[in-house]
Amino acid sequence: MQKSLSVYDSDGSTFVPLVVIELVSETKEEAIAWLLNRVRDKQQDGGAELLVEQLTPGAQGTEKDNPNVYVVGASWQRLLYGAEDVGFFKEFNDGSMRGFTYANKHNFKEFQGNLGMAECQYIIKHELDNLRAKDEAHVPGYPKMKLYPGKSVIRRMQSKGILVQVFPLHEKEELKRLSFSWFKKIKLSFQPLDDIRHYFGEGMALYFGFLEYFTLALIPMALIGIPYYLFDWEDYDKFTVFAGFNLVWCTVILELWKRLSASLAYGWGTLSRKKAFEEPRPGFHGVLGVNPVTGRAEPLYSNAKRQLRIYLVSVPFVLLCLYLSLYVMMIYFDMEGWALMIHDEEPTLWTGLLLFIPSIIYAVVIEIMNLIYRYAAEFLTGWENHRLESTFQNHLVLKVLVFNFFNCFASLFYIAFVMQDMVLLRQSLATLLITSQILNQIMEAFLPYWLQRRRNKKAHKRMIKTMEDKELPLSEQVKLEADMSTYLGTFDDYLELFLLFGYVSLFSCVYPLAAVLVVLNNVTEVYSDAFKMCKVFKRPFSEPAANIGVWQLAFEAMSVIAVVTNCALIGMSPQVKSYFPESETQLIMWVVGFEHFLLASKFILTFVIPDVPKHIQIKLSRLEFESLEALKKRHQKEPVYKRLTYRV
Repeated sequence: MQKSLSVYDSDGSTFVPLVVIELVSETKEEAIAWLLNRVRDKQQDGGAELLVEQLTPGAQGTEKDNPNVYVVGASWQRLLYGAEDVGFFKEFNDGSMRGFTYANKHNFKEFQGNLGMAECQYIIKHELDNLRAKDEAHVPGYPKMKLYPGKSVIRRMQSKGILVQVFPLHEKEELKRLSFSWFKKIKLSFQPLDDIRHYFGEGMALYFGFLEYFTLALIPMALIGIPYYLFDWEDYDKFTVFAGFNLVWCTVILELWKRLSASLAYGWGTLSRKKAFEEPRPGFHGVLGVNPVTGRAEPLYSNAKRQLRIYLVSVPFVLLCLYLSLYVMMIYFDMEGWALMIHDEEPTLWTGLLLFIPSIIYAVVIEIMNLIYRYAAEFLTGWENHRLESTFQNHLVLKVLVFNFFNCFASLFYIAFVMQDMVLLRQSLATLLITSQILNQIMEAFLPYWLQRRRNKKAHKRMIKTMEDKELPLSEQVKLEADMSTYLGTFDDYLELFLLFGYVSLFSCVYPLAAVLVVLNNVTEVYSDAFKMCKVFKRPFSEPAANIGVWQLAFEAMSVIAVVTNCALIGMSPQVKSYFPESETQLIMWVVGFEHFLLASKFILTFVIPDVPKHIQIKLSRLEFESLEALKKRHQKEPVYKRLTYRV
């Protein structure tokens, strides 16, 4: 950890500031003193036992600077105890991954340097989040800000607007090395996933790992698609072979990814890590009661009321949005008919270009509708008042996926199976794919960077220069990072990959260059995402993860739809229809039977290919066996009278 970030605590010993806490400038003194004391208090007294100091303004400080900014750190011993509390798995001397314990720390490889800065910051965040009210009736100085025993102090102050933000600091030297190996040099090599995990955490590393894996998995599709496009563009019959390849490809890559993610998670110590007990999310509200599991006081909300909100408000709203999407789609087809009519009347170069205008406009409208719906879905899911963050995310993902899938693919399904116009399907797919990729690159990379420069151009230039070339005073670094945009998570990134996977797996048999375009998009996505993580956004807190979560189910659901879609496209081809010249019913029965066979094969393949590689399964089983044996030995060493039970 860099010396330039060292400050002194009240005892005169140095500590490295890891996390920043910013309160509003007009926060009352008694509330500040109470919060800082709770952060410093011993754990047995209900505190977090962390080091915290007020940030002193630098030489360039002004009266407008917020004085209520504090840096938080911890002693190395406290961090090691915290690593045990949060359940970190570390490499043992025998090479296996085991749950870290302070008492056994010398049996872990390089335990003195075994905690990365991201893990230390995660520990501090965990301790701050678990800072709970004791017997206080309210936050000192704020009589209306009620507290009750067991309530998270940090979350309460955040929800009431006293606490502005809590964020981890960047580490200049580590960031410089990571940037150089990640995106500053354009080269054909794998991403430094271990370095990304070390700096940003497992959740972020798994996203970039999946992005890299998805890109590599697309290369066979792209290599097959190029000759199909060059030599058989107008011969739709031969695309049935490409559709058949699609069916196998979309199943195999997802199963192999589960094995790869398991290997990565095991090496990072998150595969066997037990999931922590989830606390109520900050926005959850209800009548004060007692949690039967923890015994702590917390808000309680009727599940019946939540279900009524979901089925009487949320579901009708989603259906209304789907209807509006369908209405916009029909307007798009009217525009297509108008452009085609003009071109037929006067076939020139300009009218030929006019044929692409409706698809481009429709692609832009789709992105705008997706963005508006996203905000509406977030508001609606928050209004449903889910207790847990995981439940909130699952309902939000479901709402967004349903609408985005319908909004992006409804027109393609209509063209393919109602109009049965393969030429228009190729044109629409190509236009939608290219336009959406351009818009996503603008929205995800260039727009945040431009807004950051526009908001504070001078500060941004100074940040780029000082953070890369020379030491930056702590006060200046905190001020610059506090003004940076906040990274909102990998939701939108996974959503983009989900839609691209849909374009490739559903309809690439009629537009073989789809895989090529997605490969090019993903290559630029790696560099743009890496740039914005290192230069545009605040450093996010690391999130331990063993897999990509609910998105794995989303991709698998898309692969099932891809099987049905590609079977239908094969059945519509003139080559297949020629085998059933007299009976359309036999054709339908053949297609349905073939589709059922492929789905059955897909699910059998899911069970045949283990999610976890055999060598990792053996290591996990051995660890479980040793844990049970150790428990038996400890039980046998106990005095007999402690193990006897008496009946009265």
